[in-house]
Amino acid sequence: MDVRSRNHVTVTGRSGAPVVMLAHGFGCDQNMWRLVLPMLEPHFTVVLFDHVGSGNSQVSAWSPERYGSLDGYVDDILELCRELALGPVTFVGHSVSAMMGVLAAAREPEAFTGLVLLAPSPCFVDDPDTGYGGGFSAQDIDELLDSLDANYLGWSGAMAPVIMGNPERPELGEELTNSFCRTDPDIARVFARVTFLSDNRRDLARVGVPTLVAQSSNDAIAPPEVGAFVHAQIPESRLVTLNATGHCPQLAAPQETAAAIAAFAEGAG
Repeated sequence: MDVRSRNHVTVTGRSGAPVVMLAHGFGCDQNMWRLVLPMLEPHFTVVLFDHVGSGNSQVSAWSPERYGSLDGYVDDILELCRELALGPVTFVGHSVSAMMGVLAAAREPEAFTGLVLLAPSPCFVDDPDTGYGGGFSAQDIDELLDSLDANYLGWSGAMAPVIMGNPERPELGEELTNSFCRTDPDIARVFARVTFLSDNRRDLARVGVPTLVAQSSNDAIAPPEVGAFVHAQIPESRLVTLNATGHCPQLAAPQETAAAIAAFAEGAG
């Protein structure tokens, strides 16, 4: 299967410039980057894609065996890097895609000039034994997944505004709700478990490429303490706190998000 079609790849921006690859999170697609794109295109070659099962990807390529863990998504990312042959990229991973980037860079560091981990969480579940706070108890996650299984559309309408934050801007929550609702419920159920049950805390120390951790100042899904943990675990990483509310700063604060990505990518390249 042609990986460009499989992942609905879009290459835009300035030809021959340093490459920035943008990877969306759970329930989203490459359209989530549209507000930062105009600020990146004059300076970078920008690669966008949809994870298999999301957006305009080839749903026929999806299987629970391949995409029942982050490894299938990591395989896709590395295949895209090889297929596009644009040289090493600055990989920008939002939410769960941040951990895909961590795993991909640990496996093939030569494919990356750097990582931007946007609103990352290596583990959403609190770990009382170590004192790690992921923002959710194990019971919280069980209830979240049970609710998603029982009524995905209802779950989408309830959770999207919480994930997005910014209650004074309801159009943002509505956009995320609509994005969730475009995803096949069976695929969403599997991807949700991959997202909320993965634990990649030990993988952070394996990152050996320049890394920027970019978090919102107020995020109910990945609170600032989680970003601080990621920063502390990745050697020589940098941490920036965006003046943004919610788990999707590329929509809530696109100019600041784009500026942080551009400044890092220019230095990494």
